[in-house]
Amino acid sequence: MATLKYLASLTNNQEFLSRRPNILIVDDQVITIQTLTQIFADDHEVFMATSGQKALEFCMKTPPDLILLDIMMPDMDGLEVCARLKQDELTADIPVLFVTSQNDSAEESRALMAGGIDFISKPVNPDVVRARVKTHITLKLQHDLLKELVFTDPLTGLPNRRSFDNSFDKEWRHCQRYGKSLAILMIDIDFFKQYNDHYGHQHGDICLAAVAACLDASFRRPHDVVARYGGEEFICLMSECELDAAVSKAETLLHAIMEQEIPHIRSRVCEMITISIGVAATVPGNSHDQATLITAADKKLYAAKQAGRNRVES
Repeated sequence: MATLKYLASLTNNQEFLSRRPNILIVDDQVITIQTLTQIFADDHEVFMATSGQKALEFCMKTPPDLILLDIMMPDMDGLEVCARLKQDELTADIPVLFVTSQNDSAEESRALMAGGIDFISKPVNPDVVRARVKTHITLKLQHDLLKELVFTDPLTGLPNRRSFDNSFDKEWRHCQRYGKSLAILMIDIDFFKQYNDHYGHQHGDICLAAVAACLDASFRRPHDVVARYGGEEFICLMSECELDAAVSKAETLLHAIMEQEIPHIRSRVCEMITISIGVAATVPGNSHDQATLITAADKKLYAAKQAGRNRVES
C-alpha cells in the first residue's frame, strides 16, 4: 500500500514539474541579456552573468535548470565554460543552449561536441528560442524527477540505499581529503516483526513512515544523510563528525522516537516503539575502506540488541 507519505510525494512531484524554472543567461553583451530576459521574465526565474568565470561560480552555488550561453566571450569562451560544467558532477546535467552570432556548421559541431544540447543564432527569434527552451526545460525537469524517484524510498520518502551509497562515497572522499571524522549510525526498530504480527503490515508501513519522518526531522546539517537501509533498518551518515558528537545525536534520536509514543504492546522493552543504534566513526584513510566503517556500526547495533535494545552502543 502507498502510505500517506508516498501519496504526498506524488503531489509534490506535480508541484516540482510546474514550478517556475531557473534560467541563467551568460553573455558579455548587455543588449542580448536584456532581450532574453524580456522573453523569459514572465514565466521563469532569470539570472545573468557577463563572463564565463561568473557563470561557473553561479552554477556551483545555485545550479540552474538551463543555461543560455554565448560562445564568443573574452577571457573564457562559451565552449570552455560548457566543457568545465560537464566535468563537474554537480553541474554536468544542466542543459546548455549555445547562443551565438556565428552561423556555420563547424561552429555548431564544436558547440555540440563541448556538451551543448542545442544551438540558437543571433539575433534570436523570440518564438523559436521560447519553444526550444520550453522543450529542454521540460526534459530536464522530467529527468530530475525520474532521478529523484530512482533514489527515493517510496514508503518513507527517505533516500534509499543506492542514494546513500552515492552520498557515502562523496563524503568519504571529502573527509579523507581534509582529514575529518566521518560517523555512521545504524538504526533498527526494536521487535518490529512482533509489531507487524500484532498490528498488521498496513500499520507496520505507517509506523515505518512515522519513524522515518522523526529521524529525518532530527537532522539539520546539509551534509547529514538519513536513509532507509532495508526493512526496518535505517542508516545515518554524519560528515565531519567525531564519535562523541555522533553518540550524542544517537541518544537524541532514542528520545525523539520514544516521544512519538507509538503503541507497541508486543515489545519486550516497553509498550511503545523504540530503536537500537550502533555508532562508529573514523577518519577515512588508506588502511581501511567504507565497508569497514559500516561493518563496525552494524556490529555495535548487534551489541545494542544483545544488551537489551532501546540503547546506543559505539
